[in-house]
Amino acid sequence: MINSPTRPLFDPADFRIPSNMTHVCAGGETAFLRRHDEAFARYVDDKSRGSPGRTAQEATVERTREQVAALWGVRSDEIGWVSNVAEGISLVLDSLEFKSGDNICLMDTEYPSVVAPVLARPHPEYKVKLLSRAHSDGLAAAVDHNTRAIMVSYVSYLNGERFDLQLLREAADQVGALLIVDFTQASGYLPIMASIADFAFSSSYKWMLGMTGVATAYWNRQRIPHWQPVSAGWYSLASDATGYSHGITLRPDALRFTRGNPCHAGLYVLSSALEYLSGFDPVKIQTHIQGLTTDLLTRLAEHGVESSTPTDPAHHGASICLSRNDAHALHTRMGEANVLTWNGRGRLRISFHGYNCRSDVDNVEAALLHALACRD
Repeated sequence: MINSPTRPLFDPADFRIPSNMTHVCAGGETAFLRRHDEAFARYVDDKSRGSPGRTAQEATVERTREQVAALWGVRSDEIGWVSNVAEGISLVLDSLEFKSGDNICLMDTEYPSVVAPVLARPHPEYKVKLLSRAHSDGLAAAVDHNTRAIMVSYVSYLNGERFDLQLLREAADQVGALLIVDFTQASGYLPIMASIADFAFSSSYKWMLGMTGVATAYWNRQRIPHWQPVSAGWYSLASDATGYSHGITLRPDALRFTRGNPCHAGLYVLSSALEYLSGFDPVKIQTHIQGLTTDLLTRLAEHGVESSTPTDPAHHGASICLSRNDAHALHTRMGEANVLTWNGRGRLRISFHGYNCRSDVDNVEAALLHALACRD
């Protein structure tokens, strides 16, 4: 048996985990921290205080930028906010000037928030290279001198595979292409070096322990110093002047991503979450979670249950995925056994976080084997 952690790293009592439930669906939604009640209360109070309250809200915007910047190893002026990853991807995509023959490289298993903005544009000048069953090397090999952008999730939502961003960075640099990364399935438990990307995004409501409504947008100002979106709003302007005879001037930093008010309530919660995460050694978080994933992968192999997730911890994230025709039925039966998993896209997904431990792996194993037996 793999020596997975016997005790949770996070105190489960800190979270609103339903009583007697094994919560292993972090890849879909993590359990909510109880400390967020106080964060919500502060937001409500500040919103009700007029102008001084708005000043407090903007102070939270800046504090949260600093916290994400520290987590991602970048400067706070390179962090902005969008409502979701698809919005950020769209803002970057719309800002690029394409010529006939240009292409964008991504995988046909990519998350819709990354690929849908690329495919939604009517009559684009660029071609889309949708690679089937590609890994990091296959994606890199598809890059040619007409490639304008490589778009990839650091960790796949579909099978938990972790991609080699350094390899993709080198492939992009050889042809002068952009590397655009979605860190949603990694940020909060894996080390993030956002500066490897030209642009990067992440939702807040998974391992970062936040909520929906606010997503991080990263602009690498060293690599792409003159970038500007072709869409703007009052918040993305450098001043609140109402005379437009001389045009508009965008904010000089990554808050030019943020066209209207950011989701202040979401930022109060995200700041609370990041403060909580900062109380733990990031290496211990990663080691803890990957110890659990490796344990479960080993047990599944012993039972002859096939997983689509790579077995090498260096090549997977915090999720274990079972691609099966009966995935929904297994998800339902495990839920009836008080094990909360995630289902969709024809696969059962089991995802750990710091509030899990070996007894949760035991519960998953028992519930899954029982669900499989019921199927038979």
